[in-house]
Amino acid sequence: MTTTSEPAVDQRVFRPAVIDLGDALLRPWGRALDVPGGIVPALVAASTDPEIARWNPLDSTDPAAAEAYLDRCDAHWADGTMAAFAITDAPGGALLGNAFLRWSNRADGIAMVGYWLLTAARGRGLATRAATAVTRWAVETAGARRIELFHAVGNDPSCRVAERAGFPHEGTLRASWRFEGRDYQDEHLHARLASDPYPEPGRSA
Repeated sequence: MTTTSEPAVDQRVFRPAVIDLGDALLRPWGRALDVPGGIVPALVAASTDPEIARWNPLDSTDPAAAEAYLDRCDAHWADGTMAAFAITDAPGGALLGNAFLRWSNRADGIAMVGYWLLTAARGRGLATRAATAVTRWAVETAGARRIELFHAVGNDPSCRVAERAGFPHEGTLRASWRFEGRDYQDEHLHARLASDPYPEPGRSA
């Protein structure tokens, strides 16, 4: 009889990688990331996008904050606790968005996934494809067992992305999250297991 054991905690480590989506690349955030016009100005500009500011406010509203964010990304890649990917245009390298994973219970193999896109990148299925790709990568390379996805109630585009990426809705968390300067907000919890089938490719957000 063959016995399958759970990956050890020290095997649940995120290591830098580039994930190819064809028309876009997922590249590790950090000081070494290069995009046209420079990564710091691109991050500062992303923080002014109205939809990002509403649902995923970035702590990169000035160059110093953007540089601090990149330093944190480098540190998390170094210790393997979080994987933050910049979504960039494959032909030209322009910044299109972000997809990230972090361990919420590393010992138990539970990770959380999130994403945002700039206005020009929306409507071509990129968020769904990026969320699916980083989830598969986390399962296959780091032994993730369960991947959870949270979004604010009312963020309908993110809800559609979750469903299309194979994250069924599991419930509503009341007053579970608060961005600085805002009231606590309710969130939807979506999740998928490593054993769940991946969705068929199709048009999505």
